[in-house]
Amino acid sequence: MVNKKILGLIGLSAKAGKVSFGSDSVENDLKRNLVKLVIVAEDSSDRTKNKFRKICDKYNIPIIETGEIESLSKAIGKKNKAIIGIKDINLSNEIKKINNGGEAIG
Repeated sequence: MVNKKILGLIGLSAKAGKVSFGSDSVENDLKRNLVKLVIVAEDSSDRTKNKFRKICDKYNIPIIETGEIESLSKAIGKKNKAIIGIKDINLSNEIKKINNGGEAIG
């Protein structure tokens, strides 16, 4: 289960235009060094998870497996998106902090 604060920060990132979503878009943005954090849905395929683990290792980008495809997609206002790339360093740091057990701003 994904933390509601993480979903809120993902939604904030989407409203700010600091998010890429979908396999091809996130992969292209990773190669252009735009993505600061990759979020993969827990219920995405093993092939997808392994593909993005390898890419993130190659480009030294953190990756988090959390939430379900439906909840992550709803947070960005899309449907059926298993991969989300966060482009803002501050928002990505807050998401990582919450995922590791810390608290968000405020």
